[in-house]
Amino acid sequence: MPPANRLPPETFALSDDLDVPTTTPGSWAELQDLLFSDPWPEAAGRYHANLVHRGLPDACFGLVTSIQRLGRTQREGDFLRNFRKYSRMPFHRQDSDWEWLTLAQHHGLPTRVLDWTYSPLVALHFATADPAFAERDGAVWSVDFVQVHERLPEEVRSALAGSGGTAFTVDLLHEVAQGLGAFDALGTEPFMAFFEPPSLDERIVNQYASFSVVSSPDVRPDAWLARVRPPLLRRVVVPAALKPLVRERLDQANITERVLFPGLDGLSRWLTRYYSSPPRV
Repeated sequence: MPPANRLPPETFALSDDLDVPTTTPGSWAELQDLLFSDPWPEAAGRYHANLVHRGLPDACFGLVTSIQRLGRTQREGDFLRNFRKYSRMPFHRQDSDWEWLTLAQHHGLPTRVLDWTYSPLVALHFATADPAFAERDGAVWSVDFVQVHERLPEEVRSALAGSGGTAFTVDLLHEVAQGLGAFDALGTEPFMAFFEPPSLDERIVNQYASFSVVSSPDVRPDAWLARVRPPLLRRVVVPAALKPLVRERLDQANITERVLFPGLDGLSRWLTRYYSSPPRV
């Protein structure tokens, strides 16, 4: 049974009518080649490419936000209003929905935000870390966020271009639209934006985090991305048979809960996973 007040998993599975380019590697080496195969854009210089990644433990899962999984998109305003009401955080801008939205997402409140990472290996961790899915194929999704931003409304795209960056910050989003309602009203059709969250703590920094937001809480990110042409989305399946080897390699590279969730909580998660995972045969 699904947890109380949460939709059953089949409701946020990847829809059969979405055409998502998918590749399934047969080895660790092939998996690495696929995850790091994106062309290196000249404009990015030495820093990073144009892709962000998201790892899921089950390849059948789609890209669905936490508030969509809860089935409460119509209560988005209530969630944020009460989160602000009972929270007191020293933000640069207390009136910024984007500051509060980032904090709320970071601490587990259901929101329209989806978590991504610039690191393919961090995404691979989340595709392989849960022993409950050890016998299920996982997946790493990748999106060209620079090309996503080419499809922004003119006003929003111009603001990003004027900043000199390729991704938004919470300050820039606040300049474009002070609230989610104003953000949604900027386009006649739904659009998506990626922004880098402020470094609230070591977890955001260590996970090399990026967030995405769609201009409607009801539009699924996978549905929006899969219907854009040319495709901006790809999926690399991590076969269940390959997961134990992948986990060994990631642990050896120190891509573990101890690093990605600094503190005693992360240590506990690492130990739980380590002693719950079946040995590689």
